[in-house]
Amino acid sequence: MAVADAGLPDYVLDADAVLKDTNVNWRHGRAPDYSKTRKVWSETKKASHQAGSLPDLVEKLVKNWEIEASHKVDLADWRTIDLSSYKFSVNGGPEQSGEHMLRVGTYNAILEPNEYYCPARCSFDASHKTFKRMMPTFAWEVLEVYAGPPRVAFRWRHWGTMKEDYVGVNNKGENVRIKAHGGEIDIEGIAVAEVNDKLQLQKVEVFFDPMTMFRQMAPDEETGVTKTKAASRCEDVIDPGADSSGLPESQAQNERRQLT
Repeated sequence: MAVADAGLPDYVLDADAVLKDTNVNWRHGRAPDYSKTRKVWSETKKASHQAGSLPDLVEKLVKNWEIEASHKVDLADWRTIDLSSYKFSVNGGPEQSGEHMLRVGTYNAILEPNEYYCPARCSFDASHKTFKRMMPTFAWEVLEVYAGPPRVAFRWRHWGTMKEDYVGVNNKGENVRIKAHGGEIDIEGIAVAEVNDKLQLQKVEVFFDPMTMFRQMAPDEETGVTKTKAASRCEDVIDPGADSSGLPESQAQNERRQLT
């Protein structure tokens, strides 16, 4: 069933609404380009929602939230959240503030230290370089919505293709390399979001298995993964010739990679 557009904010009607914002501080000096990820989403998504339906509105809200969380450096510029009450948590863990996510980044906010990756050893920019270089596009969709506002419960999917080797640092300070297999990485989870009367996010609880991605990256631990004591932080293994998008400078001039 469609929901009337009258009075709804643009960030639930247009998945790229906040990309059009002016007079905001973008992390790398300009709004990012999500065109390639949107193309992958359109061609390989599992769900197809009627425009204006509740799943469609939820999907667009979360996509705009991700853009702001990943690319707007001033919390006051995030239009998709209620600044007075916004909190984020993963798998029943401690609530994180918007300021925390601004410091550590979206990957570090949702991942736990493990044998392949350690958030504490990876800065915001380095974390994005690490995963974007491995997986150029990481599309996201809503599969089902179980309950509507003000408490919205939904199932989601996040997917992409492992095109380059993964190179990162794990919880032991080891340099980890996982050979690219060219296959799909496909993650699903549940989220419960509380929203206000402007459909701004007040509280977001995400539930998923964070190791699913790494297990799909390294299906053959014996031959596909190497670990050395060569590094203690992600920055030590990032290509120094890469720009802030994680691409070599020559390639970055022609292509901007995206998270969602």
